[in-house]
Amino acid sequence: MTPRQTSPPKKICCDYSRGLPDPIQKDLDKKGGMEGLLSRIPDPSSLHAGSRLYQALADPIRLTVMYALISQPLCVCVIKGVVQIADSKLSYHLNILKEQDFISGEQQGNWIIYNITDRGRKALKCAEHMAK
Repeated sequence: MTPRQTSPPKKICCDYSRGLPDPIQKDLDKKGGMEGLLSRIPDPSSLHAGSRLYQALADPIRLTVMYALISQPLCVCVIKGVVQIADSKLSYHLNILKEQDFISGEQQGNWIIYNITDRGRKALKCAEHMAK
């Protein structure tokens, strides 16, 4: 091979049926081997949904919005005053929270009034518990 060529990618593989520590091998065998282990991992769509949920909670701006809404329902102008970001950024964050059903918005005349949902309250309680 010339210096510019790369070698073919190495296949990374573990022969889990040989050479594992005895306690690991015994537990793996009791639970159906590698197939049994893989069967207990959620399907990719469930993992993706869980990932989106945690991503929604991973931003301090979104957490600030949720905590503000625990106190009372708020219009976007008050929320903007709390987080002090541009309208387009706030809209982005509000949409992420709405997609996860953490908040809801209801049109009242010329205003949209945002509320935290039960799911949002539970998510914040869970986040608080995990942060301790």
